[in-house]
Amino acid sequence: MEKVSTDKLLDDLKAVVNDADELLKATAGQAGERMSEARSRAEASVRAARKRMSDLQDDVVAQTKEVADQADAYVRKNPWQAVGIAVAAGVIVGLMIGRR
Repeated sequence: MEKVSTDKLLDDLKAVVNDADELLKATAGQAGERMSEARSRAEASVRAARKRMSDLQDDVVAQTKEVADQADAYVRKNPWQAVGIAVAAGVIVGLMIGRR
């Protein structure tokens, strides 16, 4: 099963919002009460989705900065352990690459 990242979901949501926006623009000349109501609901949904995307991006950036700050603090407090972990990770990655 493929792990879906937040960035991929955000990119997909952006694509959907952009497609909906293009659809709204393409149907701008369509008349009728039902069409007008549908356009109004769709425009409200697109605005809400854009707001949620912006909020999500802000949250992701804040979480990323927090994790980076925690990692930086750990490395500064435990430099030799950090070096050991990096070496071990490098050996594991090297073994994995070597087997292919």
